[in-house]
Amino acid sequence: MNKKLKLEELKRVSISEYKALRKNRIVVVLDNIRSLHNIGSFFRTCDAFAIEKIILTGITAQPPHKEIQKTALGATESVNWSYEKDALDCLSNFRTKRYKICAVEQTVKSKLLNNFTYNNKPMVLIFGNEVEGVSQSIIDYCDESIEIPQFGTKHSLNVSVSCGIVLWSLINQVS
Repeated sequence: MNKKLKLEELKRVSISEYKALRKNRIVVVLDNIRSLHNIGSFFRTCDAFAIEKIILTGITAQPPHKEIQKTALGATESVNWSYEKDALDCLSNFRTKRYKICAVEQTVKSKLLNNFTYNNKPMVLIFGNEVEGVSQSIIDYCDESIEIPQFGTKHSLNVSVSCGIVLWSLINQVS
């Protein structure tokens, strides 16, 4: 019989155990994300994939906030995060540390996610505003752009859904 697992059977780690885990060397930068629910979803997804850090930039709201917590379900306590006003300043710090910097955006030179190779080296993924996407100035600063293949009439996904798809694909390559 295939039975659903109960919460106590999932063997979840505590927050202190999570903080001690070896993290995937991916930093997620949220630039000008408007929706508090999206921000919370990013936290929860980054917790699930043991991401190194989330950096909130621009108008992106910061925890603690009731609406972020609704979707984060406590992940704001487990995931390492910080706020920096300017995304480009933030990215320049990672460039000096030799992180590969990638926008998740549709561009004329974007690589389709299924053709993108992740080699488990330090990487920054930038996710932009729900309406405007990643700004051109940030795209110009990036090493590459990653695009999720889509086949319907809409050529966009919810930004937090995009995060889950991209992280699963990258982590799946090295696990």
